[in-house]
Amino acid sequence: MRISGTAPLVDIPPSMRRSATADALDDLLRRGYRYALSLSQDPAHSEELLQEACLRISRRGGPWHAGYLFKTIRNLLVDTRRAVARRPAEPLTDEGPRAPTPHEPDYGADEIAGALAQLRPEDREMLFLAAVESYTTAEIADLTGRPRGTILSALHRAKKKLRELLDDDQGKDL
Repeated sequence: MRISGTAPLVDIPPSMRRSATADALDDLLRRGYRYALSLSQDPAHSEELLQEACLRISRRGGPWHAGYLFKTIRNLLVDTRRAVARRPAEPLTDEGPRAPTPHEPDYGADEIAGALAQLRPEDREMLFLAAVESYTTAEIADLTGRPRGTILSALHRAKKKLRELLDDDQGKDL
């Protein structure tokens, strides 16, 4: 499965095409990858999440639509985090945390990525679904299984925290 470039992610033989065209499936997989990347912040882990989600959906004969794929990816990520929490890994090196990169005062891509990385995964998820995927709060509530009011509050807090992080970083550069 290739994520970058313009080539399709999956070549589907005509005999395997059912309700979705290859273009629609390719678009769905790209959206799934972006969603996984927004949650995990790691391209390799995002590809693994997407592959495992596709395998689960295929095995169950589940529907091939964004909501089901996103929920499967999210559940896999939660499962992975729980498994890691149960068995903490030993660090391979004695190096401390990496020094933060300098940020540009005009909210460059690196600065935004850094601020997003500081948010809780739940906040990143809400922002991704609202800003990138253009879901409504009702749709996000359905996807995540949370009440709409909780989504509204979480989105408000996530946007406020992101703004504060970006403003703090901007102030440091002055």
